[in-house]
Amino acid sequence: MIAETKVCNSCNKSLSGRVDKKFCNDYCRNTHNNRLNSDGNKYVRNINHSLRKNRRILESLLPGERSICNTTRQKLHSKGFVFTHHTHTCMNKKGNTYYFCYEYGYLVLERERVVVLRKKGDAY
Repeated sequence: MIAETKVCNSCNKSLSGRVDKKFCNDYCRNTHNNRLNSDGNKYVRNINHSLRKNRRILESLLPGERSICNTTRQKLHSKGFVFTHHTHTCMNKKGNTYYFCYEYGYLVLERERVVVLRKKGDAY
């Protein structure tokens, strides 16, 4: 039986130690995983950044246990909120469309008013 030489998945150096070892050290493991999880496409990276920023802005308006508040489009816009980027929508029984950035949502009302809410479990 010929012994198979294992190599690091990041730097291709030969490995010694455990049979199931994949990386020679933490630096190589982190480098490999960062490469796998990075957004190679600039467009996708920019949209993901915008979605995360939108979520942080909505989250900042609902501190602690608070699950709903009122604000204005202007206030959201001044914080850098991008209204065209959201993860999904949901329509209520009245036909109003809520836009969501992950678990935080908003409903645009008349006269630039905006209702911000946090999703609880599977209910909206």
